[in-house]
Amino acid sequence: MDIYEALYTTRAMRRVKPDPIPDTVQAQILDAAIRAPSGGNTQNWRFLLLDDPEKKKLLGPLYRDALDQLYRTIYAPRMAAVAADPDSPESIQMAKVAKSSQWLADHFEQVPLFLFAFVQWDRTGGSIFPAVWSAQLAARVNGVGSALTSILGAFHDHEVKEILGVPADDDWKQACCVSFGYPTGRWAVAPRRPAHEVAYRNGWGEPVGFTVDEPLWQPSKD
Repeated sequence: MDIYEALYTTRAMRRVKPDPIPDTVQAQILDAAIRAPSGGNTQNWRFLLLDDPEKKKLLGPLYRDALDQLYRTIYAPRMAAVAADPDSPESIQMAKVAKSSQWLADHFEQVPLFLFAFVQWDRTGGSIFPAVWSAQLAARVNGVGSALTSILGAFHDHEVKEILGVPADDDWKQACCVSFGYPTGRWAVAPRRPAHEVAYRNGWGEPVGFTVDEPLWQPSKD
């Protein structure tokens, strides 16, 4: 796959089929992940693949509770804005995100594979998220969708670590959980605010010096 196709179309794919992901694909996902850089090349990371139905049954209720807490706290202003002006472009997009997020929560136990990423002595994520993104890109190349979430760590970190058997005394931080599965939807370039609206040059608020009105990669018309 062309690298730009992978970069431009690896968006959050939360709605997935229950079909299992072959071990060969899982191996490629992990092998790509560990090739990523880490601070000082320490590689103080651990990746835990989860496909055990019984453990997913334990985590599912926690995930649903975490999502509920998210929308009642951090995302409360955004959901209030959706209710106040449901027809605005921002509200329409947020409603779509909320709907797909709820689908993942409601079907947590049916998602075929999760990857939990843990890291030591890294408060920024700089030593783990490049690896996680590489895993998601490798999944995309194999036709597997993924979605990164951190709400289990935010709201139920202790319970998740107990269920997964994470050592309590080694300072392992739960960075995120990524769902993987063959998507029910289609791959596409996700709509985003243009780069020139969110980027500066040499000083905060200074123009970046160019505009990008349309995505610089587009799918072939063939």
